[in-house]
Amino acid sequence: MQVATGKSILNGIAIGPLRIYKKAEVQTSQTSSLTPEEEWKRFQAAKEKAQEQLGGLYNKALEEVGEDNAAIFEIHQMMLDDDDYLEAIQGIIETQGASAEYATEATGENFSAAFAAMDDEYMRARATDVKDISRRVVNILTGADDASMQDDQPAILVADDLTPSETVQLDKSKLLGFITRYGSSNSHTAILARTMNIPALIGVDFDDSWDGQSAILDGYNHCVYIDPAAELLASMEAKRKEDLKQAALLQGLKKKPNITLDGREIKVYSNIGNAGDVGLVLQNDAQGIGLFRSEFIYLESEDFPTEDAQFAIYKRVVETMAGKKVIIRTLDIGADKQASYFNLDKEENPALGYRAIRICLTRKEIFKTQLRAILRASAYGTVSIMFPMVISVREVRDAKEILEECRAELKERGVAMGDVEIGIMVETPAAVMMADELAEEVDFFSLGTNDLTQYTLAIDRQNPKLDNFYDPHHPAILRMIKHTVQAGHRHGCWVGICGELGADQKLTETFLKMGLDELSVSPSAILPLRKLIRGLDLSQDKE
Repeated sequence: MQVATGKSILNGIAIGPLRIYKKAEVQTSQTSSLTPEEEWKRFQAAKEKAQEQLGGLYNKALEEVGEDNAAIFEIHQMMLDDDDYLEAIQGIIETQGASAEYATEATGENFSAAFAAMDDEYMRARATDVKDISRRVVNILTGADDASMQDDQPAILVADDLTPSETVQLDKSKLLGFITRYGSSNSHTAILARTMNIPALIGVDFDDSWDGQSAILDGYNHCVYIDPAAELLASMEAKRKEDLKQAALLQGLKKKPNITLDGREIKVYSNIGNAGDVGLVLQNDAQGIGLFRSEFIYLESEDFPTEDAQFAIYKRVVETMAGKKVIIRTLDIGADKQASYFNLDKEENPALGYRAIRICLTRKEIFKTQLRAILRASAYGTVSIMFPMVISVREVRDAKEILEECRAELKERGVAMGDVEIGIMVETPAAVMMADELAEEVDFFSLGTNDLTQYTLAIDRQNPKLDNFYDPHHPAILRMIKHTVQAGHRHGCWVGICGELGADQKLTETFLKMGLDELSVSPSAILPLRKLIRGLDLSQDKE
C-alpha cells in the first residue's frame, strides 16, 4: 500500500479506482505565413467562439452550483475582453509576426505568472483563471480537443490541476472525488468542489502508475491510500457509510430549537462570503447569518462597488433570510485581502497595518457608500452592522457618527430604513482589555478568534513554518474569550464567536459554560454543532 498526503478542501471519503487525466498536448507555432492583420482576425473569431462557450458553461453552472458560483464564467468572459490582455496579444502578433495561438499562449503564461507572484492569496489563485481562458482560445485556434476527463465508470479523478470550466463540466454521477498536484484552497475550482460536495485533495505528488489502481481518498486525514489493504478498505467503507447515515440523521434536527438538556437556548448562526452562500445557510437551517464578509463584494469587483450594487446584494440576502438576523461586517480589506484598485501601499507587516476600520475611518466616502447600502437593505429584514479590527472607544464612536451621517442623508432622500444593531469584532488584545468600555458603546460583541489568536500569540497565521506553534486552544485565548463574555454581559451586550473556534466541538461545552450566547460557523458545521448542543447539560460543573 502506498500513502500520499496533500491538503483537503472538503472533508469526506471517496473509495474507487483512480483515473489520471492529462490535458492534450497542443503544439503552437510561433511564426505565421499570414499577415499580422489576418492573425488578429483569427484571434478575434476564436475569442468570440470562446465567449459563446463560456456562456454555455455559465448556464450549466447556474443550474448546478448557483448564481454566485456560476459568476466565475462571467468573470472569464470579462477577462477575455480585458484591454491589457488583448493589447498584449496584439502586440506579440504585430511585433514578432507571431501566430494568434502562440501570442495567446504566451500572454496567458505571462499574465498567469504575474498573478502567481502577487502577495495576496486571492489574487494568486486567479493565475489558473487566466490560463483557463487562454487555453480555451488556443484550443479553438488549433482545433485541439482535450480528451474526455471521465470514463463510463465512477472514479476518483487525478490531474495536475483542474480549471473552473473543467470542474463544472464533470459528471457528478461518475465523479467520486478528485486529486490534483497543484491548486489553491482559495481557487474557484476549490470553491466549486466544496459547493458540489466533492471530496478533494490538492498538493498531492502522484505518478502515472496510479492510473487504474484502487484507492481511498481520505479528506479527514488529508491523504490518499493507493491499493489499500482489505482491513483498511473495510474500515474506511464503514466510515463513509457512517458519514452518510449521520448526514441523514442531522437533517432531522431542522426546525428544532437549539436547547441544551438544562434548558438554555443557544443561537447557531452561519458565516457567509457572498449572496450565493445563503442557499447553504437555509439548507442547513441556521437561525441567522452571524458574519457576512462584505469584503468579498470588493474582491470580486474590478472597481469600487457602487451603493446601488451593494444594496442589491445586501437586499437579496436580507430578503432571502426572511426576518432572521443578518450581521454584515463592514469592509475588512487589507493584510491578506487586497483589491488592486484600492492602491494600498506595500507594507512590511500588513496584518498590523492599514486595514479594516482603519481604512474606513480615513477613506470616509468608501465607508459611507457601504453604510448607506446596508441601511437601505435594513428596511427589508433584520440587519446588524459589525465593525472589524477595533482597538479603541474612539474608533467605535467615530464609526457610529459616520453611520448617523449616512442615516440623516438617507432620511433626507426619503429612503426607508429599519432599526440596526451595532456591534464590533473583538479580535485584538486591546479590544479584550477595553471590553467593559466598548460594551457601553455597542449592542453586541463577536469574537474573531482567528486574528485574536494571531495577535495574542504573536504568530503570523499565514506562515506555514509556524503551524506547530499556532495554538488556538492556548489558555491565554480562552481567558480572553471568558473575559470578553463577562464584560459584555455586565453591560447588556450579547456575545458570540464567528471565528474558526466557533466550530471546534472540543470547546463547545467550554464556550457555553463561559456564557457565550451565539456561535457562527460555516454552513456545513451547523447541524453537527446543533446536535452537540442539544446533548449538553451546562448545569453540571458550571464555571
